[in-house]
Amino acid sequence: MPRPGRTGRSWRERRAALTTVAGVVAFVAAVYAAVVGGGGLLLGRTGAPSPALSVLATAVVALGIEPVQTRLERRAARRASAGRPSPEEALRRFRAATGAAVPAQELPGRIARTLAEATGVAQAQVWLDVRGRPALVAAEPPGAPDGDGLVHVLEVRHAGERLGELRLHRPPGRPATAAEERLVGALAGQAGLALRGARLRAELTDRLAELSARAEELRASRERLVAAQDDERRRLERDVHDGAQQHLVALAVQLRLVQAVARRDPGRATELLGQQAAAARTAVDTVQALSRGIYPAVLTERGLPAALSAAAAASPIPVRVSADDVGRYPAGVEAALYFTGLEALQNAVKHSGARQVTLRVATDDGAVVLTVEDDGRGFDPGADPGAGLANMRDRLDAVGGALQVAAAPGRGVRVRATAPAEPVPGG
Repeated sequence: MPRPGRTGRSWRERRAALTTVAGVVAFVAAVYAAVVGGGGLLLGRTGAPSPALSVLATAVVALGIEPVQTRLERRAARRASAGRPSPEEALRRFRAATGAAVPAQELPGRIARTLAEATGVAQAQVWLDVRGRPALVAAEPPGAPDGDGLVHVLEVRHAGERLGELRLHRPPGRPATAAEERLVGALAGQAGLALRGARLRAELTDRLAELSARAEELRASRERLVAAQDDERRRLERDVHDGAQQHLVALAVQLRLVQAVARRDPGRATELLGQQAAAARTAVDTVQALSRGIYPAVLTERGLPAALSAAAAASPIPVRVSADDVGRYPAGVEAALYFTGLEALQNAVKHSGARQVTLRVATDDGAVVLTVEDDGRGFDPGADPGAGLANMRDRLDAVGGALQVAAAPGRGVRVRATAPAEPVPGG
């Protein structure tokens, strides 16, 4: 007798087959006994059987053996399946469970339930390929499957496209039978269209979650920008008050003194007036330094590479600048990249202990790319990045750009800012 593990036939299937054969044999014997034996007694013959009765018995067997065998096979199949539906019934239920009237969100669950009922496995799972990643969308019964059992995997396709797969977790020592292989294959073939709709819904749900998260990021980014603008206004107020305003007030006082002295001592007034030239130059320098922090004139007049080169020239540590064939771009893009580069450069000066910084500006497939890299002490990427990186991200978000930061303790920091943009004609 063949073993189940080699033939795929369980003891219930073998018993069902033997029962069917025994039933067919019993039917044939009963027909011949009833027609030939019973007919001979009615005709008063107890010797050799009548040829006519033998022909009649053969005809009855020929006509009745197929329906009898079918009925016996169905009854045996029901017993072998331990109450599970027949393959025909399973397919009928599956078509009903995946009909057009069924909401798309219920389809995976119904498919898993139908598979579990039809095959009697420990668990039936429905997996979908959602945006290139496999995702478990339904399991019957719910929960984790038995890790010690066998897993039967069937790929589901529709119109030549892979949509996902069905996974049947079988109890240990319970391989798939030939009948179950055929049934599950038929169910997988019919699941294609249903799973296409389910996958579309899953992709839309995934995309909606992504957009919701993005909207939340943008909301938080706007709040940070507003807070940063308020902080910047307060900083400018302090700088104006403590710097330029003090110089201008002192200059005004000295000029009023010159005016008062001029009536009594013109020579002394001329001397005092000459001293104010240096004070006026200091006030001008203070205002210019303040204006560079707000929006440098060189950025407006000469573009991003020139503005970054000017910022690098004022750095207390050496900065190597590379900007090959980078023209003019929209003002918002240039400003976002300039202030991102300035923030990265200031971070390197204040925190990295670097000996040198490399600053590169280039173009790449419809985008402007700014890279700032130092050879300093770096930092732990898992630590709080602080407000500086958040400010850079917010600036780039405002122009549809992106920020990438690569850092490790002892290995320096590499900041890469990308902003999509088209060159300004004639720039």
